[in-house]
Amino acid sequence: MPSPVTSGMPSASGPSAPATPPTLGQAAHVWWRIGLMSFGGPAAQIALMHRMVVEERGWLSERQYLDALSFCMLLPGPEAMQLATYAGWRMHGVRGGLVAGGLFVGPGAVVIACLAALYVQFGDLAVTGALFLGVKAAVLVIVIEALLRVARRALRGPEALMLAALAFLALFVFAVPYPLVVAAAAGWGALRFRSDDPHDAGKEMMPARPIIATLRTAAIWLGWWIAPLAVVGLLAPPVFAEMARFFSVLATVTFGGAYAVLAYMTQEAVATHGWLTTGEMLDALGLAETTPGPLILVTEFVGFLAGHGAAPEGRAALIWGLGGALVTLWATFAPCFLWIFAGAPWIDRIAARPALRAALAGVTAAVVGVIANLSVWFGLHVLFGTVGALEAGPLRIAVPELASFDWRSAAIALLAALLLLRWHRGVPLTLALCSASGVAMLAL
Repeated sequence: MPSPVTSGMPSASGPSAPATPPTLGQAAHVWWRIGLMSFGGPAAQIALMHRMVVEERGWLSERQYLDALSFCMLLPGPEAMQLATYAGWRMHGVRGGLVAGGLFVGPGAVVIACLAALYVQFGDLAVTGALFLGVKAAVLVIVIEALLRVARRALRGPEALMLAALAFLALFVFAVPYPLVVAAAAGWGALRFRSDDPHDAGKEMMPARPIIATLRTAAIWLGWWIAPLAVVGLLAPPVFAEMARFFSVLATVTFGGAYAVLAYMTQEAVATHGWLTTGEMLDALGLAETTPGPLILVTEFVGFLAGHGAAPEGRAALIWGLGGALVTLWATFAPCFLWIFAGAPWIDRIAARPALRAALAGVTAAVVGVIANLSVWFGLHVLFGTVGALEAGPLRIAVPELASFDWRSAAIALLAALLLLRWHRGVPLTLALCSASGVAMLAL
């Protein structure tokens, strides 16, 4: 199945990689610009990179870029950041990959940390609550728009539709763990889906990197990922150890983009660990939507609030918040370097394996059901003040209290739907207008 952006890219071969690549400093300048401009989610970020890296500079050929994108979509984690890391590695080795991936995430991470600090200081003000009333309603429609966009791409045939429906039922009705849903969908896809790419048979395969070298690379970067978190687990207060464990697991199951894993993260962060409330989780997603960088940076906001909330009385709560943010950032993004540095030398060979793309097709179809579950969950918590649960045996279904319906949220959500789905306005404008509408309704 095509990726979110390949359908809008030319299929013919683009310019070849330049005979004289840029210096690391020149490349770093471009990656910094991309990091500052990477608004709008993974599709927009991948398209921006394609324009600046392939079309304008020819640092990668069209085929290299698309094969790398297909590989990154098979991996857990933010595919746009991983694609930038691969491009940097291709030109300048490990140093280039670290620079490209770090600069892609860095600007957004700094902004999220600042917003989280402001949020914990001023989040209880009435005007702040009114602003986030509008943000939450807009986020509901943003998630629905993502659902429609992914569904148009992924639901091609009855099997894909069946996988999406089964994934939704597994999550919404039976509360099946998200990682199990992803694994089952990938297995089903590999067994049942067929490749429809006419170029599979004719692709050239670069010589595979020796297995020993790959294992050595994987061991080195696995150590870089795990060792700091192990130190945190041994020496830091319990909340930081819990975050290190949870977000490390999360980093290995974030297939299908941030929207697909948000419901799982929310359930664990809110219901299991109690790091933040449902409303704060919705606020976190709204803030992440307005900042550059991968949407999965929402984990940083969660980590900040978890650390801030666990700070003992008399301690510097902001320092604890920053500590939580750093733990979640490392646990979320350090694995991306492991996946890329160990797997990048194999991309040309993997790209010729239809079974792997078929597994991705299965996951992509199931992601429609996962995002549908997230849409329903958001809708219930945005539009109703009280949401309970109906439990019967293995069934566990969220049920709202009808008397708690919030007409203000519904009205702002309707405005967001008109702006995004009808008039096709951008996310920043939609969030701004919905936030203003929330403030306007403050007196009502």
